[in-house]
Amino acid sequence: MTTYKRVLAAALTLCLWMPLTAAADRPLEDGQPLSLTSPAVVLAETDTGTIIFEKNADEKREVASITKLMTALLVLEALDRGEVALDDPVQVSANAAAMKGSQALLDANATYSLEDLLRTTIMASANDSAVALSEYLAGSEEAFVAKMNARAAELGMTNTHYVNCTGYPQEGQYTTARDVCTLCCEVAKYPEYTTYSSVWIDTLTHPGGRVTDLTNTNRLVRFYEGCDGFKTGSTDAAKYCLAATASKNGMRLVAIVLGTPVSQTRFDEARAMLDYGFANYQRVAIANKGDLLGESLPVKGGSADSVELALGSGLSMLLKNGQQSGLRLELSLPESIDAPVQEGDVLGLVNVLLDGQVIAKLNCVAASSVPRPGFIEGLYRILENWR
Repeated sequence: MTTYKRVLAAALTLCLWMPLTAAADRPLEDGQPLSLTSPAVVLAETDTGTIIFEKNADEKREVASITKLMTALLVLEALDRGEVALDDPVQVSANAAAMKGSQALLDANATYSLEDLLRTTIMASANDSAVALSEYLAGSEEAFVAKMNARAAELGMTNTHYVNCTGYPQEGQYTTARDVCTLCCEVAKYPEYTTYSSVWIDTLTHPGGRVTDLTNTNRLVRFYEGCDGFKTGSTDAAKYCLAATASKNGMRLVAIVLGTPVSQTRFDEARAMLDYGFANYQRVAIANKGDLLGESLPVKGGSADSVELALGSGLSMLLKNGQQSGLRLELSLPESIDAPVQEGDVLGLVNVLLDGQVIAKLNCVAASSVPRPGFIEGLYRILENWR
């Protein structure tokens, strides 16, 4: 059976949001459009995972408390599965309360809600809270770290290895800017995370009545419009790190900056990256599942002579401003199809072209069913053909 192609040159509908395709294998831009001093960076759109530009994205590095993104993700996933609840009482072990580095100053053997431990882990980067969560979910930090590494493998974070749940300096712990980007895109699926990461100042009231003041470690939450997360990190080995996300105009971007020697630099460069992304890119809806294509395919031996064609899936992509004019849909179809045809049957392909290059392929499906004709209808058709 031969196939033919038709190009739909009519304007594409660009006003609807819909399911997304997988991210491209390479950045949208080669090199860096900005002058950035940070050793490793990635700018990406979180819903598709599309990377706009990168620098040393696969270089293995320590990232300090950005590690807690994976700790938080496992807690959020457990909450989503109903295995734990925000109001669960969690007794803090002496081991957790003794954690060094940034803390919520938890009382050993006291009981806190899981929500208090989660929000202080996310907002204040509390090592004691992170370890208390790990012990509650897995019995020990070691068992929880095994779950962290297993989840990293599932997400395709091939250059990541966790040794603890806090990011506190420990030999053998590393990740990359690309893997951090993958992790951020997964965390972004849980709006509960930004419920906590977007808060600038808060308090924690301990069971005994003592109050600890909390300040978000991510300054951009206060000083960059639309910023509501994700996480900071800093140690002598990792230097200063940041994964910052912001939403504007229906699009969420994440800027990842690793290994800067000066704290303010990570915020300045993340801000510049986000500004560049929002100024130059937009997420464009190219097609919606079920949209009619305005074309039909001949049907042999059916109760109708043809069947209308529709899109079997939707497509939304990150495009640079001005690229929309280069979008086209091209149908690749057989000359005809034999009855019966069921609604939703895949009949061909729709190639999505940008400036003549195929950037995606969608299924072309039957918009309705076309059964074989009944006996009387079939006899009538035979008689009509004899005239």
